[in-house]
This record gives sequence, C-alpha cells and structure tokens, in this order.
Amino acid sequence: MRSASSPACLCPLLLCLCVIQRSHGTPSPTSSVRPTLSHNQSKPVDVEKDAHHRPKRGWIWNQFFVLEEHIGSEAQYVGKLHSNSDKGDGSVQYLLSGEGAGTIFVINEMTGDIHAKKSLDREKKSHYVLHARAIDRFTNRAVEPESEFIIKVQDVNDNAPKFPDGPFSASVPEMADIGTSVFQVTATDADDPTYGNSAKIVYSILQGQPFFTVDPKSGVIRTALPNMDRESREMYSVIIQAKDMAGSVGGLSGSTTVNITLTDVNDNPPRFSQKNYQLYVPESAQVGKAVGKIKANDEDIGVNAEMTYKIANEEGAAMFSISTDSDKKEGVISLRKPLDYEKKKAYTLNIEGVNTNLDPRFSYLGPFKDITTLKLIIGDVDEAPVFTMDYYIMDVYENAPAGTDVGTVTAQDPDSTRSKVKYLIDQNTEGDTLFSIDASSGLIKTTRSLDREEAAWHNVTVMASEIDNPNLVSFVPVTVQVLDINDNAPYIATDSALIVCEGFKAGQVIQTIRATDKDNFANGQFSFAWPEDLPVNPNFTLKDNEDSSASVLARRQGFSQAEQELYQLPVVVWDGGEPLLSSTSTLTLRVCPCQRGARAPVCRAQAFLSSAGLSTGALIAILLCVLILLAIVVLFITLRSKKSKKEPLIISAEDIRENVVTYDDEGGGEEDTEAFDIAALRNPAAAEEMRLRKDFQSELWRAMSSEVLSPSLTLPDEDIHDVIKLKVVEADRDMSGPPYDSLQTYAYEGRGSTSGSISSLDLPEPQSDLDLSQVDNWGPEVQILSRLFQEKGNQHTP
Repeated sequence: MRSASSPACLCPLLLCLCVIQRSHGTPSPTSSVRPTLSHNQSKPVDVEKDAHHRPKRGWIWNQFFVLEEHIGSEAQYVGKLHSNSDKGDGSVQYLLSGEGAGTIFVINEMTGDIHAKKSLDREKKSHYVLHARAIDRFTNRAVEPESEFIIKVQDVNDNAPKFPDGPFSASVPEMADIGTSVFQVTATDADDPTYGNSAKIVYSILQGQPFFTVDPKSGVIRTALPNMDRESREMYSVIIQAKDMAGSVGGLSGSTTVNITLTDVNDNPPRFSQKNYQLYVPESAQVGKAVGKIKANDEDIGVNAEMTYKIANEEGAAMFSISTDSDKKEGVISLRKPLDYEKKKAYTLNIEGVNTNLDPRFSYLGPFKDITTLKLIIGDVDEAPVFTMDYYIMDVYENAPAGTDVGTVTAQDPDSTRSKVKYLIDQNTEGDTLFSIDASSGLIKTTRSLDREEAAWHNVTVMASEIDNPNLVSFVPVTVQVLDINDNAPYIATDSALIVCEGFKAGQVIQTIRATDKDNFANGQFSFAWPEDLPVNPNFTLKDNEDSSASVLARRQGFSQAEQELYQLPVVVWDGGEPLLSSTSTLTLRVCPCQRGARAPVCRAQAFLSSAGLSTGALIAILLCVLILLAIVVLFITLRSKKSKKEPLIISAEDIRENVVTYDDEGGGEEDTEAFDIAALRNPAAAEEMRLRKDFQSELWRAMSSEVLSPSLTLPDEDIHDVIKLKVVEADRDMSGPPYDSLQTYAYEGRGSTSGSISSLDLPEPQSDLDLSQVDNWGPEVQILSRLFQEKGNQHTP
C-alpha cells in the first residue's frame, strides 16, 4: 500500500535542501545539471557565419530531476536555463519545446526558470525529453543553438509489493525432513530498484509457524518440523508477507496465501479390525463362486494402501482361494472344492493382508502386514442323490432281443438320512423309447432289437431322485454302444462301367475293384473269385490282391467296339466274419477307343456319339435345324420391335381413356373417325361381335344412303338442330355403343344447293362389260358393292 504521509514529509525536506545548497554555492541535484558555459564564448553566436566553421557550444544541458507524486499547492521547481549572452537586461528570451512542454513543464521566458505544473508518476513515465532555445527578443536571432536535455522523474516509495499470481498451492511429502523446500514465492514492486530501497523486498511468514519458514531474501518456503503426519493433518494455509524499504519501518507491504498439502507415503501397515471372524457357508455352495469377503484397513491412500490377501494355512488354501478386489480393497473368498457337511463341518482360514508398495525409508515402523483368523461354519443342506460315476459307458450286441440287460447305474443320498433313491430315464433324450430302467435297482434294458447299421451309439440321461423329496433330482449321462455282428454280406459298388481300351494288351490291368460292407472292419478282409458254376472267361481274368481288393485283367488283346461294346463280368466277394457271408456282383465293361496320355482310361468323344447311332450327316442335319430355328426367332423379334415402334395416333398429353381426339391437320375425311379405336375399352368377348356389327352397319348405311340418311331428302325443310336430335335418339337406342360419352359424327352437309346436285351419281349409268356373276369369289367387300350396284340398277329399270 502507498503511504500518504511519506511524500508529504519528504518533499518539503528536499526543497529546503535545494535552497540551502544554492545559497552556499554547493552542488545540488538540480545545480549539478545546470548549463555549463564555455570560457571562449561571451557573445551570442552568429548563426549566419560560414557553415563550414563550427562554433563552440555556449551551453551544454544534461538532465534535471523532479520528484514524483508532488502534492504541494505551488508548481514544483525543476531547474533554470541560462545563457552566457544574457546580461540581465531582458533582451534574451528562453523557449522550451518537447515532451510535456507547455502542459506539464513551463518556463519563465525572462529568467529561464522551469517549473512542473502537474504531479508526475514515475511508474507511468520515468523521463521527458525537451529542447531549449535562447533568442534575442528584439531581433529574433538565436543567441544559443537549440539544445536537448532530459527531465528525469525521481522515484519515491509509493508502490507496495504485490504477488500477481497468488494465492498459490504447493505440496510436500509427509514425514519430510526439516528444511525440505516446499515452494518459492516472488513479489514485484513497481518502484525504481536502482534508487534507494523503495523496491528492496524482504519476506516474512505471518501464518504457518511453527510448521514452515520462509527465506527473507529468496522467498523459499521450507518445512520447520520433522515427522509431519498426513493422517493427523493434511492441509496447511501459510500467509507470506513481502515488505519494501528492506523491511524497515515505514515500508509498504503485501501478502499472499500458500495452501500446502502433505502428500501420502506408505508409513502405515494394514490392520484388520478384528482378530477373529466367523462366516456361515452352506454345503451347497458352488465351486468357483464367492462365499464371503474380508477387509483390512490402511490409513494410507492410493497406491500406498494397495494390498494383497492370501491364505496362510495349507488346509484352508486347499479348500478355498482368496482374491483382491482392487476397487474396494477387499479380499474375496471363493470355494475351490465342493463342501460336504457329512465329512467336515467347519474350516479355519489364516488370512494375511500385505502392502504391495513398500517404502524402505519407513521399514523401521514395523512389518507392513497383518493376520487374522476366519472360521467357516459349513451348513447342512438336503442334497440330491449322487451317482457313483460322472458318466457311464455300456454296450449291447445288435439284433439282441428286447429286454436284454445293458448295464446298471447307482446313486446314493449324500445326506446322513440316506434316503432311498428312485431311477428314471429322461423322456427328452433319444433313448427313452429304446431303453427302460428299473426304478429301484437302476438296471437298464433294451425295449426292442437294435441295429448297429442304423445307429452305433445311443445317448441316454438317467435321473435319480430321493423318494422322500422328489424335487431333489440329479442327472447322469449314459452312452450305449451297439456292438456289431456279421449280418450284412459284402458287395461291389457298380455305379459306372469299367473302361476297356481297344489297345489293351493281354495281362494288362483294366481296373482295381474294392468291396463294401455295412458291417465294421472287425469281420476281416474281403476275398474275390469267379462263380464256380461258370466256365472260364476267355476275355477277362480276376486276380485277388489279398488286401481286400482285386484286379480285373485283360486275357487277350484286340478288343473292338465295332465287334462288341459291352461285356458282363460276375464276381463273388466273401467277408471274413462269423458266419461267413458272400454276394455276387455283376460288373459292366465298355470297349471304346481311349484318349492318349490320360492317367485313367477315358473314352474319346466320337466313340460315345457313334455308340448312340449318330452319323456325321445326322449331326449336320441337327445343326441346320438349330440354325433355322434361331433365324426364325430373330426374325420374329425384329418384326415385333418394329411394330412396337409404330407412332401412336393419339398425340394428346391427356389420359388415353378420354375419347376427344385432336388433330394436327385440317380434315382427313373418313379417316378421322377411325383415328381412335375404343374397342380396347370394351369387353374382349364382344370385340369380334362389335367388329361384325360395324361391318354390317357400314354396309347398311351404304345401301340406304340414298333414301334414309340423306338429310336433303328426308328433312328438306328442317334445321340442323332437328338433325342432331334425331342422331342423339339414334345413338341412345344403339345398344352396341360404349357406356360413356364419345365423339359422334353425322353425315349431314346442309340442305344442299338450290341449283341441285352436280354429282355424277344421278347421271344415266353407262353400259359396263363387267361380268358381276364372278364377283362372289372376290371377298365380302366386293360382294356388298355388287349388291349396291344391282339395287341401283333395279331402281332405274322400268
């Protein structure tokens, strides 16, 4: 903090010293920087002298001093400018320019005295650069050249030390030695460190004794007491003071707070809260599951409190295991083996808790572990029966009659009551219909004859329950193996014919054959031979390889497909079982020209074609038929695509179901009425009938055009309005029309000209040489035209 009394005391004292020094002619802070006059210059310098001649300076200015924070009522005197040319007659005028000239600093133009009008702050601006001139008041000529000088603001102790980054946080390990460095604080002072003691700081501790000390010069905080225990006190708030003026009376001061935390070290061993514990565990507890927990307390924290648990005695370690829960720092006890109340009713465990991260500096505090005793009381539970074996494997021969004994399972009640046990086969297993079990003895029997070739193994689950408590059930798997007997004769698989190449030589192996038997390999190896009742085969021979295989060999050479393509070869095969079984298999051999270079005999492709009876001409004919069919298909697709690209008659953007037709031309005659065919919207079954009726109506209209539909004849005096009415009635009565509105056309061209018709239809017909008797063969259209001409001729015939 800034002291208000100090500047008030110092400023008058300094002013008095200045006045005394000037009166006695001794140097003072201001007089030491007054202008120094040269001895050879007593007259004003002529500035118009030759520029190449450099005159000696008549005054030299260094700097003035002015105290900051001046609080007097009058302006503070700074110093005086004076020229050797000034005779005191008022002819020399002093001028001042530069930083603060006229606003902060003013000069008496007659005497050259400089005063500061405002209070200055060195911390904002420490010095000012100004320029001084001396001119002749009457001629305005410079009597002295312009000179530069500095006014320096002299510091006073007006700023207290500060800790800009405070408050602070620091830490130190507990149990640290005396003098252990904790933290260093640094204060700043805005005053001038080069002038006096205004910025010389001394540190002291205001709060935190006797635990900590601070170095007065460096600000380093250190421990002051040994064996500070975090478990007793963890946080300390230390207040540090910084004072300027080297700590003397009247100096300004500032303070800050340093929050110091004692960090943990492993100086406390784990401790169980009790020396003896007791735990109840039912004998039905599952192996591998947790049966209880135990915990030792450690006053340390973090890694220093980590510990492991172990069971020290062998008996307890054999039945139980213990693991450490790292989150809760607990020991979790799990069951290693099944419990049996009838065998042992209690167990004792010696459990140790040991720190894992030891600090050798504190080993003198004792062993960092603790031990306790845990007694586990085993509770009796009514248990399900227990089988004497974990699983059973039994066997029975196939084809054995129903009721054959397979084997016996045995279960007992493990409780002291030794209740009787009842046996049952689980109905959800596959063997529930093949086997039965005696409820009291556990004897398993077959319910029907078994076939090993259908299933060689059967899995059965047997249940055992106490008669007194049927809800307690145990299960055991039983596997029944069906033993094999020799009840299947061997045979040779003849899926495909054996290939006999035309180039085979006598004694060459055609193929090696093997037999198959549904019985297992225990019935011995297979033997091969020709049937005894058949004569010797002149084409092929059979060799038994005595390794359950036989080779078919060619007896001669010169086989030809043209002579004989297929051969049948019967072979008898025996097994080695008891009883001895055999069967006869017929092999088919095919003669054909074979491909060269193949590892196994393979017929060439033309051999198969010729065997099917197809000649080269037949193949060419088949190929031509296929090409013709392909050409027809391509032509059909081309015609359909051209038809689909036909431009539609309706070019309106509206829905095609509307029957109003637009045209781009100005009339096309009768073709306009055919532009849109609405027959597609009618019943398809009536399409053909409507077409015939349309043809019939067209014929009728042509026949009666001269009498019925001519408005000029039937309605000579009617208006077109009456004609339209007649047509509307006619359309309504027409049952063949569509059931919606459509565009109607009428063959009416007005009343006609008064001058009569100029058509050639009413002119006498010329004689024609055309024989109309042959027109019946020209089609229905020509027939209708013929009838019209005949009727027309009859009308003109008298």
